[in-house]
Amino acid sequence: MIARKPEWLKVKLPAGDNYLKLRSIVKDRSLHTVCQEAMCPNIAECWGVGTATFMILGDTCTRGCRFCNVKTGHPNPIDPLEAAKLARSIEELDLNYAVITCVDRDDLADGGAAQMAEAIRAIKHRTPHVRVEVLTSDYRGDRHAIGTVVAADPDVYAHNIETTRALTPKVRDRRCGYDQSLEVLRYVKSLRPGMLTKSSIMLGLGETDDDVLQASRDLRAIGVDVITFGQYLQPTKKHLPVVEFVTPEKFAWFAREVKPFGFRQIVSGPLVRSSYHAEQAFTTKL
Repeated sequence: MIARKPEWLKVKLPAGDNYLKLRSIVKDRSLHTVCQEAMCPNIAECWGVGTATFMILGDTCTRGCRFCNVKTGHPNPIDPLEAAKLARSIEELDLNYAVITCVDRDDLADGGAAQMAEAIRAIKHRTPHVRVEVLTSDYRGDRHAIGTVVAADPDVYAHNIETTRALTPKVRDRRCGYDQSLEVLRYVKSLRPGMLTKSSIMLGLGETDDDVLQASRDLRAIGVDVITFGQYLQPTKKHLPVVEFVTPEKFAWFAREVKPFGFRQIVSGPLVRSSYHAEQAFTTKL
């Protein structure tokens, strides 16, 4: 097991006026961000420029993926005012691009899809200029739930495949599935061909290069537009250990290798997370 992080993974501590303002608003509105819950290494950079990925449906997930630092257990009832508070916060932060993600809520009949759709609509009603990206659950493959979110018209629909086919049973909760995640993204494209879709792969869990490239081909084959590659970092000793700290040069190699597949945007680097530089999908054409 690797204990020491290499230099390229060292980041500065959060600071600055925008970071403090955003932290204050998140606390005052009782909102949750994946930046905090998942211990994202980019929190200093993103919050420093007033960008955040908000997490709805509470802070407790019903699943227990072995890489994720979001707590697992029995969630509280959903907040009926959550969407309105989220929309107000995004307006106060003067954002142009908002990323909304969620915990898995297998305790709810629709997995929380209606709450996600309400959040999208609330943001677009209050701040019509804001582009909205959602990073959703797989909703257990429920097409009605997926369609509910698509009908709310997010600008980007993201769902993370997380890892390769071979590593999925080891890395993700048993209720997740490689093919189930592919089907979510395929179905979104079938409903709304012009909607951008997106997925992410973590590296450093023991995957082979060939398996990573095959996962990338699988995503592109179902029309996924944006792919990101980032380094897996072990949140606590209870989580899966890091097998390898992938070098920046290797991340660049993956970006070059998948470029011919035809993705609209490829973001690849040790500190990259699924929502990192998300807004650039609208300005980047490979």
